[in-house]
Amino acid sequence: MTAAKTTPKEPLVEINARPPDIQHMWDSTLRWFDLHGVEILVAAGFGFLIYLALGGIKRLAQRLRDRDGDAASFATVIGKAFSRTTHFFMIMVSARLVAGYANPPDLLLRTIQFLFTVAAVFQGAIWLREIILGLIERRTGEDNGSDTLSNAMGIIRLLVTVALFAIAVIVVLDNLGVNVTGLVAGLGVGGIAIGLAAQGIFSDLFAALSIIFDKPFRKGETINYDQTTATVERIGLKSTRLRAVTGEKKVISNANLLQKEITNYQHLDHRRIKFTIGLIYQTDPMLAERVPAILREVVESFDGIFIRCGLIAFGASSLDYELEFDVYLPDWDEIYKVRHKVGIAILKRFHKEGLEFAYPTQTTFTADPNGKMIMPYAPVTPARDAAS
Repeated sequence: MTAAKTTPKEPLVEINARPPDIQHMWDSTLRWFDLHGVEILVAAGFGFLIYLALGGIKRLAQRLRDRDGDAASFATVIGKAFSRTTHFFMIMVSARLVAGYANPPDLLLRTIQFLFTVAAVFQGAIWLREIILGLIERRTGEDNGSDTLSNAMGIIRLLVTVALFAIAVIVVLDNLGVNVTGLVAGLGVGGIAIGLAAQGIFSDLFAALSIIFDKPFRKGETINYDQTTATVERIGLKSTRLRAVTGEKKVISNANLLQKEITNYQHLDHRRIKFTIGLIYQTDPMLAERVPAILREVVESFDGIFIRCGLIAFGASSLDYELEFDVYLPDWDEIYKVRHKVGIAILKRFHKEGLEFAYPTQTTFTADPNGKMIMPYAPVTPARDAAS
């Protein structure tokens, strides 16, 4: 009878076995709780109080953001930024401030420090983004409701967010010990390539932002550029649409528009008006000397500001005077009416004073071959002289 072979038994594997690093952290954490239980409770209490204090600051920022008054004020911008504080950031700030008091294990302390760095970097990016966007909206002022600004703010928000969070990711990777030199160089080369490829688009986009922020003109205002006078109908991100005073609709790219000299008539507080007046050469010299004073009286009777008037030239068929005066009215239609009234008043006053306006005339003199002046036609002999 042969004995049955017995196979040596494999050692039982513990189901709850952990990797060595995790097991070490677990054991050190339990030992930490056993040795520093009181310190941990005190640190947790102070950490909770710090978290509540940060929550109170966040609620104060929310009230500052939602208060009545100027929505674009600097205080409102700060309130809007700090109201975006995340709970993760507040928890990590509390943990980081009290972690050293409880003497945590090295691995736990380094974990808290790393998570605090991540929370602080990304929270700083969020705060900075809100402050930048708030200051941009504050700079644009009362144009906040315009479609152009809404579209532009969407693009600005995207660009600012991408830039800030890209920097935040690079900072976090650098804290992890990753060599970010190649990444930064690659991002720089990629940005240059994109900028060169879309140079025309970015040129018009930045010109649109310049129009929004610098405000050389706004929607509904009448401007003059090049040799065209038109009313602004819409300011787009690529082009501006204008309605010429002659009725045509004109579309011009923002970059080309800003390269031209632009005259904005919207904020016109006064307009200088000039009249050129010609009097006949037969005007009495004493009366001609009184012309500037007469014109001053006419201008001031319509609340105009007399600037100057005087004889400027001896014309081919007239004594030429020039009158300059200012009309302080914001509406061009009203200025036009005042100019008309002043012109009619000058006509009436000159008629009353006996001043005659000149018009182009020529006088012809006839001479015989000897140079003696003669009549240009034969004299008419009376009928009775001919009968005798």
